[in-house]
Amino acid sequence: QVQLAESGGGLVQAGGSLRLSCAASGRTFDNYSMGWFRQAPGKEHEFVAAIAGIGWSGGSTAYADSAKGRFTISRDFAKNTVSLQIDSLKPEDTAVYYCTAGGVVLTPIMDEYDYWGQGTQVTVSS
Repeated sequence: QVQLAESGGGLVQAGGSLRLSCAASGRTFDNYSMGWFRQAPGKEHEFVAAIAGIGWSGGSTAYADSAKGRFTISRDFAKNTVSLQIDSLKPEDTAVYYCTAGGVVLTPIMDEYDYWGQGTQVTVSS
């Protein structure tokens, strides 16, 4: 059974940093994109960042405009994990952050990802 388990969320003051991690089990995603989406209260899911698999664009990354400059996505192929470093957190970053995997291409489209984690809550106080 494939599972994606996020960790690292929490309550942090504005200006602080968090590192979210996602561990995949049940299969590897070396040749597939992995990414992060988020959902703020009362809003739709929003693409945050994605990172390509081995051999696909050399591990290229893609970011939402709102994430550029403060968010950094990375992955460890040996550990089958993907991480999201978030710096200079803002109250508007408050959301449940979801790890995704299985994208064939580097894409911000939700339906392109086959697997989703349960999410981890990030709350940023002002």
